[in-house]
Amino acid sequence: MRELSVDLFCTVDGYGGGGPRPAPYWGYGGPGLSGWIDARLAEEHVLLMGGTTYRLMAEIVANGGDPTFPRMAELPKIVFSGTLEPPASWANTTIVHEPVETAVPALKAVADGLPMRTIGSPSLVRSLFRLGLVDRLRVLVFPMIHGVAGEEPVFAELPDAELDLTGTTVLDDRLVLLDYRVV
Repeated sequence: MRELSVDLFCTVDGYGGGGPRPAPYWGYGGPGLSGWIDARLAEEHVLLMGGTTYRLMAEIVANGGDPTFPRMAELPKIVFSGTLEPPASWANTTIVHEPVETAVPALKAVADGLPMRTIGSPSLVRSLFRLGLVDRLRVLVFPMIHGVAGEEPVFAELPDAELDLTGTTVLDDRLVLLDYRVV
């Protein structure tokens, strides 16, 4: 059975967006973070996204000069959307209109398929957790608190889940990566 990983970037108080520092990665980019992102992209896997994240990422990639973009274009992408229609603007993209609750279990059942990983897509992540389909959760914690300015609480509306910590890594002497198996 294929593994499904969820990668979340958040502040110490659990926000994924907004706040006083709107720069990419809240201004905390560095060689350790870049290396971690490059290592994840180097692994063969399938990216799962919702329609909103796909639209945002496809636009960023189309306008960008980021060195990770060619690799992201190479990777297979599966986008769950009720509104997007083929052809997709981003290479190697399959748009799925089938409900997540039927499509993802079928995808996971492919014995020799590549591992799957989400990027962004908070509503898709909530659905995957509610359906018990997540095998691994990686949370990258950025050293800031958004407090009242926080937007997009990444853990809101997730069901109860028991996690086993399998590893911790500190990147750039300030970011903490927590790696969990979902029990």
